[in-house]
Amino acid sequence: MGIIEQASSYAAQIDNLILIVGAFVMFWFVLAQGIIFYFLFRYRKKRQPKAEYITGEKHSETKFIHWAHWGVIACDLVIIFFAIKAWYHVKQELPTADTTIKIVGQQWAWEFTHPGPDNILDTEDDIVTIDELHIEVGKVHHYKLSSKDVLHDFSVPVFRLKQDAVPGRVITGWFKPIKTGEFDIQCAEMCGIGHGIMAAKLYINSKEDHAKWLESPNLKYTLYQEPKEEVEQ
Repeated sequence: MGIIEQASSYAAQIDNLILIVGAFVMFWFVLAQGIIFYFLFRYRKKRQPKAEYITGEKHSETKFIHWAHWGVIACDLVIIFFAIKAWYHVKQELPTADTTIKIVGQQWAWEFTHPGPDNILDTEDDIVTIDELHIEVGKVHHYKLSSKDVLHDFSVPVFRLKQDAVPGRVITGWFKPIKTGEFDIQCAEMCGIGHGIMAAKLYINSKEDHAKWLESPNLKYTLYQEPKEEVEQ
């Protein structure tokens, strides 16, 4: 959480969920270890030479186990609440898009289709890049994710985003970058011998810098063509 930057609007929410899980785990670990060492010293042979057999049938003998049991369940309910809240926000809510991009995974590269200066996808000024995603800070981006061949996983650590790319499906998701910079994109699904080199770069630019990138003379627009209808034979 302090090692990897938070570059999306929901990154902090996911990090906080992980911190809650970590805090509960640490609490129960320290408590359990403390009780074990207390018993080791409190009931060591030198001070308590005779052992006592307990059947565990009396409530007074099992109450501490029950208290711990209900305590763990209470912690689980807290974790489930925040986990569902984060999952619903990231996976179910779909804010109105400021722009939409296409992402295609293939062995072993990422293909990104950006809307051109008209900010409309599937028009003549679309910009296609390989292993480079250029987006504008502060805007809600929808993505249309697909795969040409096998399962891939679009992973952006600074966004806390991981989404499988499934052949034959187009999956819609979103993110809103909150800081500028250059970051890593990974494939987080074992997709073949070149999986380890299937990396890309994410460039989050200010409004002015993104506009300059769109107007760069080095960019080549791709002519959008309507997909041909498949004829059954």
